[in-house]
Parts: sequence; C-alpha cells; structure tokens
Amino acid sequence: MTNPRSLLFVPGDSEKKLAKADSVRADALILDLEDAVALERKPVARALVREFVAARAGTSLLYVRVNPLDSGLINGDLEAVLSANPDGIMLPKPDGPDDVRALAQLLDDAGAPRSIKIIPVASETPAAVFNLGGYANGQKIERLAGITWGAEDLSAAVGASTNREPNGEWSFTYKLARSLTLLAAHGAGVQAIETLHADFRDMEGLRASSRAARAEGFSGRLAIHPDQVAVINEAFTPSAEEVAFARRIVAAFDADPSLGAVAIDGKMIDQPHLKQARNIIAQAEAAEGRN
Repeated sequence: MTNPRSLLFVPGDSEKKLAKADSVRADALILDLEDAVALERKPVARALVREFVAARAGTSLLYVRVNPLDSGLINGDLEAVLSANPDGIMLPKPDGPDDVRALAQLLDDAGAPRSIKIIPVASETPAAVFNLGGYANGQKIERLAGITWGAEDLSAAVGASTNREPNGEWSFTYKLARSLTLLAAHGAGVQAIETLHADFRDMEGLRASSRAARAEGFSGRLAIHPDQVAVINEAFTPSAEEVAFARRIVAAFDADPSLGAVAIDGKMIDQPHLKQARNIIAQAEAAEGRN
C-alpha cells in the first residue's frame, strides 16, 4: 500500500487501544513510543509494539514512531521493534535531512530490509524549518516514504503561547512550515502528509480542512483519534465526479497523443491537467483497493 490517506497514532503502551486499532480501518497505524508514552513505560511499550507488529492481524501499514535521535532512547526502540519488521519508522524532531540519513544508516547497520521506510515529522524544531529544502535539493534518501509536519513542538520550541490566529487559522510561522513541507515532499518525490486536527470532536472542521489539504496537494493526514479515520479517508478519496472527469481527460489525449491541449466542456485542458487527471485516477484506484 502506498500513500496512506489516514495515519492513526496509537499509544504503544496501551493494550486496550492496540487491541482495537486494527478494527478502525486506518490505512496506516503509527505505534507510538514517543510523546504518548511516559519514560517509565517505554520498556512496556516496546514489548507491546513488537508483539503487535509481529502478529499483523490487520491490513494497515504499521509504522513505529521512535524517540528522537538525541534522546538516548532510539537505539533501544530500534533494537526492540526491527525484528518484527514494521513497514516504517516515523522520526520525530529531526533538524533536517541529515538526521533522516542518520536514521537510515542505523537501519542499514542493523540489517533492516530496504522495505522499511522513514517518515520524518520535519518541522518540529526551528532548524528543521530552515532545512526543509534539503529534502528536495539534496541527495536522495532511498528509505524516505513521505514527509509530515507538526506545529505543537515547534511552537513550544520558539516559546509561543499559541500557534493559531483568533479565527482558528494557523499563524504565519506555521503556515510557512506547512507550505514548505508540502513543497519539500513533492520536490523529493514522496507523499506530503497533513498534520493532525487536534480537536477530535470537530468533525466538520476536520472534513473541511482535510478537503482543503487534498486540494492543495497533500495526499494523507495524521489522525489522533479513531473517529477521525473515516472522515480523513473520505476527504482524501477523489469523488466519483472527479474521477469521471479525469477519465474523460485521459481518454481525449489517448485518442490523439499528438495534441498539446484539448477542449472539454468549454475549458482548455493541457498537459498539467492530464498529469493531474492521471493522479486522480491513481488515487481512486488505490482507495478502491483498500476498501
């Protein structure tokens, strides 16, 4: 499964939440060893996550969010979970692509299969925001599967009392981090993943912001509560109308590959529209396969 629409955080030390996780039908589960787990519970979480990944009872991709590189905990995290062969590792608080490369080297040194990918939360430190361009401009990171961003740790790092405007929109600093993450991901040729919607009771806000994120170029979103998963999956799945129009575009160009542009419903459609149409069809087919 590529480009999961929904990526649900599950506390790694909660047997109850782990037991229910497979029934939620998230495209990916992020089994958390970091923020959701107190220091004294880390050994318990590692053991539970290793057992959960090894069992693989559901169809979701299984990522493990380890502790940061400088925490002194990441080696123990990797030693515990890599033998179970998760689909990937989520890296919190990297300062840039070099930290992701350092994690990739740790995976290589441990003999981890190349199938184990990495998703960094790439905006949680001030330095990280300045280094987002490095994902697109630097040497390719083969294990990189996607890039996501977060506002809470960044706002704490800069001493902000809030990361929102009075109307609920992101403040400028966080809009900047979000936009740079989107561009960094597409520049690197990997999935752009929207951050979480913290108010898990606000389904309309989640739906509206998820649809807006997809329209901008994000193809998936983090979830903090199981109830958010269905809304996110729907928002990041092209509608039947979108797919039908996309197929018309592809069919028009297939009928005459020499054309640079075609007219459909009074609109001129050119090569960028054709690329977008093919992306929509691919997204719809991937969603159908998951369902």
